[in-house]
Amino acid sequence: MNVTVWNEFKGQDNGAVKAAYPKTMHEAIKQAVEGKDVSVTAVTMEMPHQGLSDELLEKTDVLIWWGHCHHGDVSDELVEKIKSRVLRGMGIIFLHSAHMSKPFIALMGTTCTLGWREAAERERLWTVSPAHPIANGVPVCTVLEHEETYSEPFDIPEPDETVFIGWFKGGNVFRSGVTYRRGLGKVFYFQPGHETHPTYRDENVKKILRNAVRWAYNPDIRKTPLDCPMLEADEK
Repeated sequence: MNVTVWNEFKGQDNGAVKAAYPKTMHEAIKQAVEGKDVSVTAVTMEMPHQGLSDELLEKTDVLIWWGHCHHGDVSDELVEKIKSRVLRGMGIIFLHSAHMSKPFIALMGTTCTLGWREAAERERLWTVSPAHPIANGVPVCTVLEHEETYSEPFDIPEPDETVFIGWFKGGNVFRSGVTYRRGLGKVFYFQPGHETHPTYRDENVKKILRNAVRWAYNPDIRKTPLDCPMLEADEK
């Protein structure tokens, strides 16, 4: 399985982010999901082709996307390529503030806006669908001592499945882990992961990411998009 971790990375060279992720956030995510049967490539927006060449995108089975302040800098051409790849069967996982990324909005068809508060509050991440593959081995409640608060209403289509719900110390609640199917591809949005908190070093969060990669993987990715052929009648 070929996994690509995409991180915008701009502005993540400050002290707070380096304290949370000394070897960069994308490296922490890469280490969380890689394994003997999972090959992971980590890229950033500042690389050629904004990190995703046609060759790399075509060989990617599951794409993990983290973005925050530079959503508008992602080219529309790249967004269309990602969307096409998902419709053909590539899995995609959107993390934290990637809810406002161009690829997520393109796949959802809504504004994807939400309420937020950057106060480093405690989050209790509740597993509300324990039988779901993404929740395999994850406790009923995962406590993250410091996270950015996200809050409903979250302007997304009704999810296929809601796997996790977050409750924050300030009283807000949020659909923190939701899934969709778009064409032949699977989509997972996962809320925890503000860049100044070491969320992706939490063992339960790492387990969720590993589970999500395996859930999103489709070994039968098509080379061409679904078409709409004219059919001959089977019976005359």
